[in-house]
Formats: sequence, C-alpha cells, structure tokens
Amino acid sequence: MKPDAAPAPPIATGQLLVLLIAMSSIGPLAINVIIPAIPGLAISLKADPSAVQLTISLFFAGLASAQLVLGALSDRFGRRPVLIAGLLISVVTSFAGAAANDITSLVIARTAQAIGASTGIVISRAILRDVYSRDRAASMLGWVTMSVVFIPMFGPLIGGLLDEWFGWRAIFLFVGAMSLIVLVWSALSLPETRPAEVSITSTRQMWGEARALLKSPAFLGFAFCAGTISGPYYVILGAVPAVVITQMGRSPAELGVWFVLSSLGYMAGNFLAGRFSARLGIYTMIRWGLLLEFVGGAAALALVPFAAEIGPLAIFAPVTLIYVANGIALPSALAGAVSVRPEAAGTASGVSGFTQMGCGAAISQLISYPMAGATTALPMTLAMVAISIAGLLIYWFLIRPYRTN
Repeated sequence: MKPDAAPAPPIATGQLLVLLIAMSSIGPLAINVIIPAIPGLAISLKADPSAVQLTISLFFAGLASAQLVLGALSDRFGRRPVLIAGLLISVVTSFAGAAANDITSLVIARTAQAIGASTGIVISRAILRDVYSRDRAASMLGWVTMSVVFIPMFGPLIGGLLDEWFGWRAIFLFVGAMSLIVLVWSALSLPETRPAEVSITSTRQMWGEARALLKSPAFLGFAFCAGTISGPYYVILGAVPAVVITQMGRSPAELGVWFVLSSLGYMAGNFLAGRFSARLGIYTMIRWGLLLEFVGGAAALALVPFAAEIGPLAIFAPVTLIYVANGIALPSALAGAVSVRPEAAGTASGVSGFTQMGCGAAISQLISYPMAGATTALPMTLAMVAISIAGLLIYWFLIRPYRTN
C-alpha cells in the first residue's frame, strides 16, 4: 500500500470520533492539571523543587516509553484490548497518586500513571490511520486534536482551583475519575479497527517492523520533527511556573487562566490543520508551522526585557503564536510518521510518540535547572528559539528530500 493511499472505507461514526477525543484527552489532561500545584507540592511534601519536577519529566518519560510498546502491541493484539488495559492502569495509578505521602511514592505513581495515560494517545492515532488515507488522517487528527485541546486546556485552571480548594490530592482523584469514565465507555462501545491485512503474529515480527521504521530517513524525519514542533510546549511546561508564580508572584489559579487563553491558539492551529491539511498536504503544513513557531520564539525572546512591566502577557502572547504553529504542524508530522508503513501504523504511532515524548521528558527536566536560579525568562525563551531552529533543519535535511507530492 502506498503511504498516501486510502485504506478500507472509513468506518468512524460520530460516536467513535467523540470517543477518540475522550480517550485522547486523558494524557494531556494528566500533564496539564498538575502544573499549578508544582510549587505547593514541594512545600507540602517537604521536597526539593527539582525532585518535584520529576512528576513532570518522568511522566513524559513514562508517556514516551509506554507508547513505544503499546503501539506495537496494538498491531499484534488489536486496538481495543490494549486501550482497555491501559485505561485500567490509568485509573489505578491515579488513585495511588492521591494516596502518596512522600515525593518518592508520588513520583512512582505519577510515572506509572503515564503508562495508562499514553494509551489513548497512541491508539487513537492508529485508529485514524486504520480508517483514513494519509492527508485525510492529518485532517481528521487536526479536528480531533482541536476538540481534545478544548478539554485539557482547562487542566491548569481546574488543577489550580482543586489545589486551592481541596489540596493537591484532589487533582489525582479527578484524573482517576475521568479515566474510569472513559474506560467504561470504551469497554461498552469501542469497535476493533485494526485492518485484516495487519498480521503481526510474533514478538520477533513486531520488533522487525520497528527496526524497519528506524531505518527509514523519512520516518525519522517525521518523528523528530514532531518532537521539535512540540518542544517549545515542553519548555513552557517546565519553566513557566517559575516565571509566572515565582518571578512574577502570581497565583496558581491565574497561571491556569493564562494557559486556558493561550491554548486557544493551539485550537486555532488545529482548526487550520483540519481545514487545510487534506487540500495543501502535510509538507506545506509542517513547513509553515515550523516557520511560525520560530517567529513566536523570537518574539518571546525580544519581550524578555519588558516582561517585568508587562507581566504574564509578555510570555503568553508569543506562546499563543507558538501554540498556533504547533496546532498547524503537529497533526501532519504525526500523520506522515504513521503513513511511512501503513501496515504497521500502531508501531509507527508508538515510535513517533516515544520520540516526541522522549524529547519532552528531557526538555522539561533540563529547563528546570537554568530556571531554578534565573531572575528572568531568558533561559526559557532561548531554549524555544533553539528548538524551533532545530525543527527547521530536520525538515530541510530529512523530510524535504523524501517528499513524494
């Protein structure tokens, strides 16, 4: 099958698409909802801030590692059983996080939580590629992601309010309850979408597909481009609490409001992806998204000297532009990755997700060190610019030479 050829006729009903949105939302919600509680967690658990930051960075590491395995397992055993097992893990570990009494227990629960939270992300991408052609899958992924963002973009606001009203444990109880709802919904209504021609019957064959993908320059280009497209987002997650709460003295709830407003930019980018990806193609969407991301990073860097006077707007105005760029380019990069070998869409989804989240785990943890002693947002903005330049270079040298249309 050609990478851009249409597979079997789409079977996704409106109900299935809504379910894809719900199960894809668990991971982003679990990431975002805890952010406003990070400074308070260090005080409550009497832990070093860098140790508390592990609840973010190791969550990304778990999210990345789990996708690497879950995508391949879904090619072998089917999308439905892998999804249900993953959501069950999310429920159990979320409640375990709520019961943690020290930072070590919390980090362990949070890392394990990522395994379940990643399931909906990787399986939803594989399902979309099961039933749509490459460019159409990018368009549909844009629409799904736009809806997905609408739910977790309120995560920081919800997390801030739960933290202020009930304490940080309520945040984990909330994620556990949401995971349980999606688990029951999936068990009752999710059909199996894995194509009949996907016949991976052994672990050896499963890893063989992964090796074939890793030998493809086009796949590596799409996967690493996805990592750099979303890279500034992980910089923001790791650094912006220190900028807004510690440096500017604003409240966790206010930080949540700024995240909600800026996330509208990501929704706008997803809308553009859903509207134009099928018409313009994935290469055009990736290229323009990367260029716009660089402009947003440069604008954030230019506003650093004025941030103290302007306040959070100096950070979140360019961040909103970066989120627009992410929303435009990321669906196409991911659709390109899962289309290099459509017969192994689950494996490709997992490997590309592993690359994306692995970059996020490293970025979110590394940025915490220069930000710990920083008095301005300069380390954060320099990192965003550097990552956007890396994305443009990856597109130019790895993706552009293998463009087929």
